[in-house]
Amino acid sequence: MKHNRKSIRLKGYNYAQAGLYFITLCTHNRVHLFGQIINGEMVLNAGGRVAAKCWQDIPAHFPTAALHEYVVMPNHIHGIIELQSPSVGVQNFEPQQMGTENKFQHIIPQSIGSIVRGFKIGVTKWFRYENGFAQNAQIWQRNYYEHIIRNDAAYHRIANYILNNPAKWKDDRFY
Repeated sequence: MKHNRKSIRLKGYNYAQAGLYFITLCTHNRVHLFGQIINGEMVLNAGGRVAAKCWQDIPAHFPTAALHEYVVMPNHIHGIIELQSPSVGVQNFEPQQMGTENKFQHIIPQSIGSIVRGFKIGVTKWFRYENGFAQNAQIWQRNYYEHIIRNDAAYHRIANYILNNPAKWKDDRFY
């Protein structure tokens, strides 16, 4: 069966280039996996703390990524990721595997897509292997929302939206 999925990405845009990106990732079926909002404040549960830790660890895995404002909500995550120009001499390669089962060195693109994929994998592994979810349990909605931040006004509007998101939870259509 051939899928005719239309890409939601900006055609021809290089999502590995330096810039600021507003990202939203939603849980599968908008299930509340990360905690709850109490009196306008997000209270993370164990899954929410893992999601926050995985988010904070992004720069350790992707050296060209810097994190700005973010929030873990009950069923989604908003964040701003800045991709910086790589330093001279930095190579984006995974360490070569020593065993015979993996004979090739894999290139890891330093793109928004690879960052989101790595983040989702980290959180999913915790839910499946350390939190008792089924091995095939869907944690994330397919794909993610992104918006390229093009100027200071947009950055400040989005940053305020992220920071005020818990207080406006009752107005959220997925509340």
